[in-house]
Amino acid sequence: MKIILTNEVSGLGAAGEVVEVRDGYARNYLVPRGFAIRWTKGGEKDVEQIRRARKIREIATIEQANEIKGQLEGVKVRLTVQAGGQGRLFGSVTPADIADAIKAAGGPDVDKRRIELGSPIKSLGAHQVSVRLHADVAAKVDVEVAAE
Repeated sequence: MKIILTNEVSGLGAAGEVVEVRDGYARNYLVPRGFAIRWTKGGEKDVEQIRRARKIREIATIEQANEIKGQLEGVKVRLTVQAGGQGRLFGSVTPADIADAIKAAGGPDVDKRRIELGSPIKSLGAHQVSVRLHADVAAKVDVEVAAE
């Protein structure tokens, strides 16, 4: 099935690209989560709009990405959240929460869509998240989750 990616999907492509994937993967995962739309003749017009929006957010060069990576890896990120007695959180920490905490800690402005969580953060303590800055550059950020 041909689809148009609306968000960057690791291992598949960037926003605005037209890719061919298996029907079930598109129908059950990509389209319902808003990562892609079905390819149509009319959808081709949307591709240019998606590419324009991506260009605005995109980090242009590898050198610029490496500079931001250095800034991110030097930032100490601390989040305070509500937690129960056993150290379990009420809910989970989202990429938007992490992006806001990076900004509050004096780090660079990071798009929440670039933050990749291996699994949801639902406990107190130290966690490591990946920030995909460029196709070839990813920064590892240490996040300390503490109780209020």
